[in-house]
Amino acid sequence: MPERIRKCTAQEVQAALAEGECQFVDVREFSEYETEHVAGATLVPLSTLDKSLEGIHPDRPVYLICRTGRRASQAAERLAKRGFSDLRLIDGGLQGWEAAGLLIERGQGGVWSLERQVRFAAGTLVLAGVLLSLVSPWFLLISGFVGAGLAFSAITDTCGMAMLLARMPWNHQKRAGHSDGAYARP
Repeated sequence: MPERIRKCTAQEVQAALAEGECQFVDVREFSEYETEHVAGATLVPLSTLDKSLEGIHPDRPVYLICRTGRRASQAAERLAKRGFSDLRLIDGGLQGWEAAGLLIERGQGGVWSLERQVRFAAGTLVLAGVLLSLVSPWFLLISGFVGAGLAFSAITDTCGMAMLLARMPWNHQKRAGHSDGAYARP
């Protein structure tokens, strides 16, 4: 991890938020943020980070959070390459925040989390493949393809289905008047 990127605790972020000197960026996708987030965090999804930097100042500390810390780390590496000098990763991400006993705002449940969308889509595709195999055994390939994709997802810790679902229109809520991928601050 480059020197300009370091880990910090959820309590350190909370203190920085209280002082008002904190740029706190949530790099998860809209649907995940809508489901649960930390008050004061600005949503800038990792998928649109490169197009949505206008509100993030490179000369001030930037605190990054995601669900576990993986995407925040990727965001920090991208920002470091763009000249950001003080990047801080919340240890354990949103899960670490919650484990520290700090408050998390829960959404109204209008959009499912990406994880839930992936489980629904994968389950539906597997079920469809099995049912359609009654017509032709070739439809079992659908179920096999989904199973292989889930195994690949676990091995590589990436999820192609989640990346595809994140691009769906119901998973985006752009700020009024912006077409550049910028997102509203809560």
